[in-house]
Amino acid sequence: MRVLGGTAAAGVADAAFAMPAGMAMRYDRPADTLADCITGYTVYHADSPDALSDCFLPAPVMLCLFIEAGRVTAKIGNHLFDPLPKIAVIGPTTRALHVTTHGGTMVGIGISATGWARMTETPAIRVHNRIVPADTVLNPAAVEALARQIAALPDDRGVKPLLDAQLPTLLRPMPNGAKGGHMPLIARLTALATTDREIDVAQIAREMAVPEAQLRRLSRSYFGMPPKLLLRRARFLRSFVRLFAGGDIADSRRLDPSYFDMSHYLRDANAFLGTTPRRFLANASPFLSASIRARMAVLGAPTQALHPPGGVRMEEAEDMVQPAGASSGECPDGALDRIETEEALG
Repeated sequence: MRVLGGTAAAGVADAAFAMPAGMAMRYDRPADTLADCITGYTVYHADSPDALSDCFLPAPVMLCLFIEAGRVTAKIGNHLFDPLPKIAVIGPTTRALHVTTHGGTMVGIGISATGWARMTETPAIRVHNRIVPADTVLNPAAVEALARQIAALPDDRGVKPLLDAQLPTLLRPMPNGAKGGHMPLIARLTALATTDREIDVAQIAREMAVPEAQLRRLSRSYFGMPPKLLLRRARFLRSFVRLFAGGDIADSRRLDPSYFDMSHYLRDANAFLGTTPRRFLANASPFLSASIRARMAVLGAPTQALHPPGGVRMEEAEDMVQPAGASSGECPDGALDRIETEEALG
């Protein structure tokens, strides 16, 4: 598949996708009928088979398909994934994702918590900070068919129409019973987690009119982490992106107001990035900064973790990043032993 880069969205300047020679990037919005479940489509491409290392911000679930790609390895925290499956699910992360590629193309499909609930019975907490073969958690036949169809495309302009047409095969019917009752709560928690606010789980539970214990189960089952950790990740990323967009990664005036000071923010940076923001950016390849810029231009939210339910109206984008100037899907408590809990993150 030839990768030209760009987007099918109208009114987005080509400069949003500027990349060094031999690299290309694409972002597209999903069809409106998929917007509650899918946060966006992305295509990354590098011509050279030489090793290219990059790091990406913590994020919700991503379905990744590698097309005509060399060996791909990844590291999340202390966990090394070598090699990555050709069709992989990157679970919800609270650590930076470090990836080494050797040329080729990656097609990424962002999956929201609502989308996860519609696609699988696997609790999201079981793939927290993990990368697994897609066919172990999603419909194997649908995943394999999707990969074959993407690989057969002549160029990346066909990715969006193909995904818009085929992704419904990965979605199960709207559930009934207890899980059906969770669906509006998932959307509500997504909205609350992507809004500037104090990190107060008790207040969130009151606003959602659910007991705190139910909120914790809901968050772990569909978002892959406890609610406090979900809110902390969103707060950190809001601040990180504002500092990035402002051109001064140390400008404390752009921090989320719930941070006491810069040192408080830097403690979160160490928890989520494993280093300082300045060092993190210094070690990143052009894909990181370009992806923040392009995603904002096309999808209206600079990172997948800040993507509100159903997407965001483009006129709201400046408010988010200001430029310079109990069901079978719930997870048993024992699964927490296999992930970093919110206490372990500080």
